[in-house]
Amino acid sequence: MKKTKQIEKNAKTVNKYLKSKLKGNPKKLYDAAGHLIVHGGKRLRPYMVIRSCQILGGKSSNAMPAASAVEMVHNFTLVHDDIMDNDEMRHGVPTTHRKYGMPIAILAGDVLFSKAYQVISDTKLSPTATTHLISRLAKACVDVCEGQLLDVKMAEEKKIPTQSQYITMIGKKTAALFDVSCAMGAICATNKGKDISNLSSFGRNLGIAFQITDDLIGVMGDPKITKKPVGNDLREGKKSLPILMAIKLAKGKDKKIILKAFGNSKISRNDLNKAVDVIRSLGIEDSVRRQALKYAEKAEKSLSKYSGSAKTELIALLDFVVKRSV
Repeated sequence: MKKTKQIEKNAKTVNKYLKSKLKGNPKKLYDAAGHLIVHGGKRLRPYMVIRSCQILGGKSSNAMPAASAVEMVHNFTLVHDDIMDNDEMRHGVPTTHRKYGMPIAILAGDVLFSKAYQVISDTKLSPTATTHLISRLAKACVDVCEGQLLDVKMAEEKKIPTQSQYITMIGKKTAALFDVSCAMGAICATNKGKDISNLSSFGRNLGIAFQITDDLIGVMGDPKITKKPVGNDLREGKKSLPILMAIKLAKGKDKKIILKAFGNSKISRNDLNKAVDVIRSLGIEDSVRRQALKYAEKAEKSLSKYSGSAKTELIALLDFVVKRSV
């Protein structure tokens, strides 16, 4: 509970800063750019930027531009992901392209992406640090695009990917922004390569643990909490870790039940529930949680040489991510 309050407190500060930067004309364009930001999000990535700066003795004010830049890039990816997936809802509200139309949504994403670099360029850090921030964020954006295409290719191919291929994909698509969040926070406090590398490793492993847990929720999360039907990812045919493990472990009739539901948009609610029950009976949740915990332990190890309240909060974030139900 305390951890959630810390995240919420940080989110309010970041939201205020984001709103101050996402103003301009035509007003409709900036309203569209800020649409998803206004309507939700935990701001985990900005939280990591700021705490990663503080763990090295840096000031949170120095990290705020980098924190907001990462969140802008994250929201840019959400706008474009929703377009690619043709999703209609996010955070309980219509997606940007549904509310504002496709052309404005694409431009809104472009504004978010461009503003991220503009905000970083206006920091009060040294030119060397600013250049480092821009370079790290640019590489992360490339990784996200590569990871997104890997995800698309996995969805298109009939064969089931290996766990290693899945980790490579989420390492780029999701963990890259967690990685760069912590790296950028460190850069805002120091130019020491080892410290930046340690925080980068923490972020990457936390990001992988986050996505593994997210994928578990996508299969068997409580619909009252997730706002999505139980088994949603199974019906959509997403090749996430829990589904890969279930298909591999299931035998005979159980396997047929899962495969009948996998990627079947017309499956009945009853048959989908049966498939989810089979996955639960295989002990998939415990297995997936253990995988997430493995990466959480790697992340914690990256911070072994540090101390203080910022470290305590980052370690608590790991626990929050791995044990969360939404």
